[in-house]
Amino acid sequence: MSKARVKEEMKKMLEALPEDCTWEDIQYHIYVREKIERGMAAADAGDIISQEEAEKRVDQWLKSSGQDRR
Repeated sequence: MSKARVKEEMKKMLEALPEDCTWEDIQYHIYVREKIERGMAAADAGDIISQEEAEKRVDQWLKSSGQDRR
């Protein structure tokens, strides 16, 4: 996304927030938006894994940490 587009999207986001929002609210919304943008770009680039692969990785991680998924 171009810098000008980012600035316009930020303006829209700020306008949508309530008047009494805090700095933390703003930071949170920026963080979430950035994560979504990165995820969408990764998906567009094909840099994704299946649900089954994600579950397999979680299971392996839990087993290696001495836990078990229930």
